Amino acid sequence: MTPIPITSVPNLRDVGGVRTTDGAKVRSGVYYRSTDLSRVVDSDVAILANLGIRTVYDLRTASEREAAPDKLPDGARVVALDVLADKGMRSVPAQMLRVIADPTIAERELGGGRAIEYFEGSYRDFVLMPSAVSSYRELFAGIASNSDTPALVHCTTGKDRTGWATASLLLLLGVSEEDVFHDYLLTNEFLLPALEGVFENFVKAGGDRALLEPVLGVRKQYLEVSLATMRERYGTIENYFSDGLGLDSRVQALLRERMVAD
Repeated sequence: MTPIPITSVPNLRDVGGVRTTDGAKVRSGVYYRSTDLSRVVDSDVAILANLGIRTVYDLRTASEREAAPDKLPDGARVVALDVLADKGMRSVPAQMLRVIADPTIAERELGGGRAIEYFEGSYRDFVLMPSAVSSYRELFAGIASNSDTPALVHCTTGKDRTGWATASLLLLLGVSEEDVFHDYLLTNEFLLPALEGVFENFVKAGGDRALLEPVLGVRKQYLEVSLATMRERYGTIENYFSDGLGLDSRVQALLRERMVAD
């Protein structure tokens, strides 16, 4: 789980290197996760290009993509997968930047514990909502194909939609739940410092910093909701992939073959 030092793409990291519970290792240089690529500066282009990314899986809504289009690495193709399509404008993750731009709107939409409720609902949706199911199905089917990797997976801040994608994949590969949570919570270490200006502007405009913390960061309880929902509906991560996403044991084996080194 190696961070890539690109200041204009915070929260960019290679999920490889972590051990599975049977002693194997997740391959490096196959699966990267990050924020969106709309703010890549010229000085970072070469570093990003050196990763050799062939496919960028963009999990954002159409409106997010239109507002902040990716600056793709040379040779990479984009696959747009709108995880939250079925939720539309009601999704806080999809409308996060608009909401937090105005402390009055933020307080109305997120105050009184509503931020945590919204995110817990979204993490439940990641497992069950049809648009999420179809998006994650295409994502993992693509990664199982040698032609689609190295791959970069992102949403806007690379923490929620991307967080569940990465967590569920690592669990399927045999990574311990402890290490999965470790990778998930690294977002607070890598992303929040890059967003300090957002916090400062919000406070200057009269907002309460504490209101943004559960919005711009991640919390263990968010991912716990996805895991609980997955287990309640499907029992195991393997059944989630087969019965939930329609990716049978053959595709799961291809994912492990592609992503795990003995």
